[in-house]
Parts: sequence; C-alpha cells; structure tokens
Amino acid sequence: MSTSETHVLDLAAYRRALGGFATGVCVVTAHTPDGPFGITVNSFTSVSLRPPLVLWCLDRGSDRHDAFAAADRFAVHMLPVEDREMSDRFAWGICRLSSDEFDSSSPEPPRLKNALTRLDCVTADRIVMGDHLTIVGAVQGFETRRGAGLTYFRGRYGVAEEPEA
Repeated sequence: MSTSETHVLDLAAYRRALGGFATGVCVVTAHTPDGPFGITVNSFTSVSLRPPLVLWCLDRGSDRHDAFAAADRFAVHMLPVEDREMSDRFAWGICRLSSDEFDSSSPEPPRLKNALTRLDCVTADRIVMGDHLTIVGAVQGFETRRGAGLTYFRGRYGVAEEPEA
C-alpha cells in the first residue's frame, strides 16, 4: 500500500496488537507550574549512547500534556515490581507528587525514592507525531540498582527478574 492511500484500522484491535510488545514501566516526573507531577509511560526507549539520548511519548490529549510538554527538565524512573500501585496512580489517578514520595534539589527534576533506574534529563527536542508528542531528553546523570522490574504485556503487569550475575 502506498503512503498516499487511506487505510482504516480497527483501532481497538490495533491497540491489542501493540500490547503484544512487552515493555518496562516508567514514571516520568517534572516540576510544573502546578507543582511536581508524575506520569506513567511505557513508550520509552534509548536513542543514542553518544550523546546519551532517550525519548518518551506523551498523548497530546492527556490532561498532563501541557505541563510535561513545557518542562525543560524531567526524570525517567524505571519501576521495580513492588511499585505497581504507583504506576496505576500516575497512569489514572492523582499526578501531583507528595513531598514524601520524592527527593529533589531545586534545579533537578523530582526523584522518586524507589526506582530501579533514574535518568535525569534536559529536554533536547519535542516532535509532534500523530496524536503524540515525542520528547527527546539528553541524559545528564543517572542512578541504578539491582531488583526485579515491573513490566506490561497484553494489558497486564508482569515481572522481569534480575538476571543472575
């Protein structure tokens, strides 16, 4: 099919098909005019090692779009399996972080306390693609620890066990 042809997709079936790709679960945090916010994403990937770049995608229809689209700095947190409730909360519930959920120094994005890995980023690019905004971040620093990771596959949570050393 050429790119100029129109193809009508069954969007529900297409979404189920995309669910066949297992992903890790991340929470992105940023300081916003309304305070420190978090949002759960699974559309995260590494882009480049030199320079260190990552990206994540934000639904343009999200009620948090404007806050995250305007953020010049953000942190990506890869969640451990025990943080499923946090994932649900930032996906569907209250997005404002309480002061006991994060450590933060003034210029840094909010840092969740229990992440397996945290990447501190400066926004390098914003690209509108379809119904999403792709946000590219230049990684400025990171922390990581051992542990089982929270995954998402076919609409359900799962576990990625820590490999033996």
